[in-house]
Amino acid sequence: MNDYSNRVTVVDIQMPFWSMVVFMVKAAIASIPAIIILSILFAIVMAIFTAMFGGMGMM
Repeated sequence: MNDYSNRVTVVDIQMPFWSMVVFMVKAAIASIPAIIILSILFAIVMAIFTAMFGGMGMM
């Protein structure tokens, strides 16, 4: 079995400026749902830790 693999190095990307701007705006808008989901998961984890360890310093 011959497994030939070629290495490729990208040196330059020719892309117009406004196409790059549109791409970055789309990427920023697409990240909003991911941030919301991660915030909800973080809040749930923090609520669990607060429920478990919240009253430990009260004496």
